[in-house]
Parts: sequence; C-alpha cells; structure tokens
Amino acid sequence: QVQLMESGGGSVQPGDSLTLSCTASGGTLKDHAIGWFRQTPGQGREGVATISARNDITNYAESVKGRFTISRDNTKNIVYLQMDNLRPEDTAVYYCAAEYRFTTHWGYTAAPNDFGYWGPGTQVTVSP
Repeated sequence: QVQLMESGGGSVQPGDSLTLSCTASGGTLKDHAIGWFRQTPGQGREGVATISARNDITNYAESVKGRFTISRDNTKNIVYLQMDNLRPEDTAVYYCAAEYRFTTHWGYTAAPNDFGYWGPGTQVTVSP
C-alpha cells in the first residue's frame, strides 16, 4: 500500500507562491492518479487539482485555474502542487490523495471518494 506525506505548507501573504510536495513510500506514484484536496474547518474536502494515471491528464477547480499547477517527477516519486498568486480564500489544510491506475478524463471533477490513499495534510495560511 502506498503511504503519502505532504510537505511545503506554511504562512504567506496574498500574491505569494508556495509549492506543495506529495511524496510516497510503498508504491510508485506514476501508476496512480493523484489528487490535491483542501479542507477548511466545518467544510468538506474540496478537490483542487488532479493528475490522471496512465495519461497524466490534469484538471483543476475553477477557483484555482491559472494559478495552481499539478505535476509529477517520476524520478523522485513526487507530485507537486505549484500555487501562485495565493489568496486568503486559499487558506486550508491541503491533502494529497492517490488511487491506483485511476484514469480520469478532461473535465473530471475531483471527488474524495475516488481516492483510497491519503496523506495527513499540510496547513497553508494566506493572510496580509
């Protein structure tokens, strides 16, 4: 079973950038679809970005399109979430999630129930 760990969270100001990393042990991330989700207190987990298994199709929530980029480095077994032009409403705990051989299509809307493996999360805080 793959085990995931997020890193790279922190406190930044509006307009700043952060890069989150999702590292894995016990499995190869290139064989998995990876999703980045976020959650604020009292809310459900919101899908932010996904990258498909097999075809690497990427999809983004409308709220982050043009600002966030998901990518893989298969040599390091890491998936990244590059977050630019951060806004206060991006403040949340960010989770990466994986599902083996899950192939998504263009326009896929990330759903937490589609992913079986989760990291513990990393806090991102955006404030003036």
